[in-house]
Amino acid sequence: MKYCYECGGLLEDAFLNDREGKVPKCTRCGRFQFPVFSAAVSMIVQSPEKDRILLIQQYGRKDNILAAGYIGRGESAEDAVIREVKEETGLDVTELHFNRSEFFEKSNTLMLNFICTVSDTDLSGTDHEEVDKAQWFSLDQAKKEIKHPSLAEKFLLHYSDRRNAAAP
Repeated sequence: MKYCYECGGLLEDAFLNDREGKVPKCTRCGRFQFPVFSAAVSMIVQSPEKDRILLIQQYGRKDNILAAGYIGRGESAEDAVIREVKEETGLDVTELHFNRSEFFEKSNTLMLNFICTVSDTDLSGTDHEEVDKAQWFSLDQAKKEIKHPSLAEKFLLHYSDRRNAAAP
């Protein structure tokens, strides 16, 4: 962010207080400007048995990625997960847990990744306007098939590491 969203003046880092440290401040109106960014969810969608992972392809690209979407105004991240999974695949989420988050600079978006389990594996309800292809993979297969390098891959590898650490 280079310009004030109130008056359009140039922003420069200025000391706010001991807790916040340096924060962009408008050189024209003097307002401190905290970062403004989008928020989105991405999902590691598991089969009911939790033995397969769903990867999708979108918008004519052949890269396998995780299902994802932006959080709507006034919507919780959890509600966005349920909505996006239903919209993109026709599947119902039965369980969800937070995995991790990361800021994605390219789109100025805070990505919140969740692990969710769905009620069944029937992909006949997959939205062909948003999703070109959806396919189930074992975790090992999914790690090989997911776009490399990508934020989706980072989320999937973190999930895999946590799952392996929890295994007896």
